[in-house]
Amino acid sequence: MTTAAIRWGIIGCGNVTEVKSGPGFSKTPDSALVAVMRRDGDKARDYAQRHGVPRWYDDAAKLIADPEVNAIYVATPPSTHKQYALMSIAAGKPVYVEKPMALDHAECAAIIRAGREANVPVFVAYYRRALPRFRKVRELIFGQQAIGTPRIVNTVLHEPHHPRYHDAGNLPWHVRPEISGGGIFMDIGCHTLDILDWLFGPIVSASGHASNQLGAYGAEDTVAMSFAFSNGMLGTGLWNFDSYKHHDQIEVTGDRGSIAFATFGDGPIRVENADGAQEHHVENPRHIQQPLIETLVAELTGQAGACPSTAESGARTSWVMDQVLRDYRRQTGQSIGR
Repeated sequence: MTTAAIRWGIIGCGNVTEVKSGPGFSKTPDSALVAVMRRDGDKARDYAQRHGVPRWYDDAAKLIADPEVNAIYVATPPSTHKQYALMSIAAGKPVYVEKPMALDHAECAAIIRAGREANVPVFVAYYRRALPRFRKVRELIFGQQAIGTPRIVNTVLHEPHHPRYHDAGNLPWHVRPEISGGGIFMDIGCHTLDILDWLFGPIVSASGHASNQLGAYGAEDTVAMSFAFSNGMLGTGLWNFDSYKHHDQIEVTGDRGSIAFATFGDGPIRVENADGAQEHHVENPRHIQQPLIETLVAELTGQAGACPSTAESGARTSWVMDQVLRDYRRQTGQSIGR
């Protein structure tokens, strides 16, 4: 499926679309943002006016049916990803779905199946796969072989508890499993797991423990996991969202050195080997999803290359999170989906 120019419609023009993603659709060659939708029509109109978007809707079905829109970006919470992705696929329009791809792997599989049957491309917004910073990490590991052969990876993310989670009657959707699929681990831990999939290949075995230590909400706030890749590498991961300080690091140890970098932000990439310690600095772009958007527009318009974040890769990350949270969901009787 190739198209001369991609004319995007956004379903769910919330905060993530203000700077991270929305402007990237118009700044990418052969691409334009022509319509937006939000259930609150006033907010949709305001977004359209501020960003110079020609049309706005308060009904997703109407945006999908718009003949000027030939590709859809689903930027709603995960509980509606499957619904809107299937609607877009049924309309024959390529769809770019926010992360995590859906509430669980079963929903991801349904999206993949529909896309294949209709021959409609599906992409997922794991945009770190296209960021220059992580491409530098990949070049250091595999191009320059700065750490030799990678053997093991350890990842840690500690975050202080945010005050917005204190109001039990008005919790953000990120910690409401029926909307997000879990807690903050689901919302942002997926980024780390996906970038590891991109660097080292699929995680084929994963197990873990989750708990709620603070009790501010029903979803997990602490996760510990171990995992194995198809290439034989092993890894561990710790996520704690009730820490006294912020700490974000992925450390990969090889047989001739190590490399450490953060999932979030654009701090230094640190390499240690027989030559000593070196730091590499690569800034993130202002519109952080734009590099990935450029790859999927290039694919849809028949140019060279392909988008590195597919429905299949996005579903793999959801599968890993399902394995880790399975026991916690069962123990707490969490209801996933509607």
